[in-house]
Amino acid sequence: MDVAHAPVISRRSLVLVFALALGVGTILAILVEQPGYTDAYYYYNAAHRLVSGDGLTDPYVWHYLDAPDALPAPSHTFWMPLQSLLAAGAMALGGATFGAAQVPSVLCYAGLVTFAFWLGVILGGTRRIAWIGALLVLCSGFFTPFWTTTDTFAAFGLAGALAIAASGLGRARRAGKWFLVAGALAGLAHLARADGALLVAVAGLLAVWPDDRSTWRDRITHALLAAIGYFVLMGPWLARNVSVMGAPLSTAGTATIWLRGYDELVRYPPTASFDNFLSWGVGNILGSRWEALTNNLGTFVAVETWVVLAPFALVGLWRLRRNPLAQSAALYAIGLHVAMTLVFAYPGYRGGLFHSSAALLPYWAVCGTIGLDRAVEALGRRRRWRVRQAQVVFGGALVVIAALLSIYTLAARLPSLNRNAVVYHQLAEHLPPDATVILNDPPALYYHTGLSGVVLPDSPPENVLDLAERYGATHVVLDRDRTAPFAALYQGEASVPFLRLEHVIGQETEDEGDDLQVYAIVPQEAPAP
Repeated sequence: MDVAHAPVISRRSLVLVFALALGVGTILAILVEQPGYTDAYYYYNAAHRLVSGDGLTDPYVWHYLDAPDALPAPSHTFWMPLQSLLAAGAMALGGATFGAAQVPSVLCYAGLVTFAFWLGVILGGTRRIAWIGALLVLCSGFFTPFWTTTDTFAAFGLAGALAIAASGLGRARRAGKWFLVAGALAGLAHLARADGALLVAVAGLLAVWPDDRSTWRDRITHALLAAIGYFVLMGPWLARNVSVMGAPLSTAGTATIWLRGYDELVRYPPTASFDNFLSWGVGNILGSRWEALTNNLGTFVAVETWVVLAPFALVGLWRLRRNPLAQSAALYAIGLHVAMTLVFAYPGYRGGLFHSSAALLPYWAVCGTIGLDRAVEALGRRRRWRVRQAQVVFGGALVVIAALLSIYTLAARLPSLNRNAVVYHQLAEHLPPDATVILNDPPALYYHTGLSGVVLPDSPPENVLDLAERYGATHVVLDRDRTAPFAALYQGEASVPFLRLEHVIGQETEDEGDDLQVYAIVPQEAPAP
């Protein structure tokens, strides 16, 4: 389909799709009763503190790559602020509740589904392809439980998908205004996730890529317009960072390049550095990248392309290879997967790729439908099928598979998202009201109890004393997800003189693995002279 001569899309169809997605999103939001995991807790907590008058601050430490000297500290030095800002705006209007904070995610999810419908018409040229694309994003498999919590999936997905499209439209129409829009949307996506920086690179590359319809002066102008749009959105945040931490962006993000394992995020003192990474050895470095590659391939097949759609998505993308929107999506997809495999290996396969591929979902849905149509057409001619009818049947089957995968994922994931409130409330009953706790998930602790916390380090227990002095920590809580250096203590195979076991929560169950052990940090007397 020629983007420059795309068919007209009826407003009624777009409204219908948006209303359908809004209804489904509302149901998903009702089913998700709390943030449920670290990322979502973090963004919600920051939003709540902002509307409560505490500014953009964190009352806890969840990693040690750029750990502050004291608490509270400036927030979003590692993660980006957009999700918290959106949630705070909704909470300012609708009340400081999790339900209000979910509203922007629901709207962005509905917007992403509607965009998929638009993209299906633009790339596929038919309402059938548009509807299949929209329904696939509506029933998005492993993404389904996460769209309407307070994480970045929906916001980044929509901003990123729109940025990709705007870059493609700029290329197709050689229009500077579209590159300006693409840059601004890339800046918005970067405010949601650091990976959004890839999107302005995509816009710049499409702007300067030679063709026979524009001069070098035009190309440079378009690239500059993309950069201007980007910095208009990102500039204020970069200025804020300079004012609170002396640099436009934290060094913690680039430090994750040198991780020798995901737990190094919580190594204390931090050890992630170029020299430490090189000392790991070539074999380990290559092995870590192979591990990331195999895991990310699994993410592409199972998560990004609904298990069954991967080969058809690639076929469809190849057939559309001369289409600027497809070119834009392909550049982002290649850049993202390479970055999350070879550069940010551990954060990439542990969730980074999952989050950032949300922007690709409409493109995989539409390209996959187009690729499936071509495969059915080729097979149908050999077997004398009624090709159009067969395409409708196979497309419908694809939507059914996506719906079943979504229902299964939602049923499997919801219990873990919604069930930990009781545990944290029990924990609060055994802690002083002014306790500062060292444990696995400080954002969850703060959400449920209002207590500050410091993440359990992947370091010898002796470092607890340093953390206690630095942040005023008073207690340590261990559970089944404790870091390796604390395993012997949790299993009763070792003791630490300055940690006194005060309570064990969960002893009433047969499963010893669900026990929470609560230790008081006991000050050590200085040795006599």
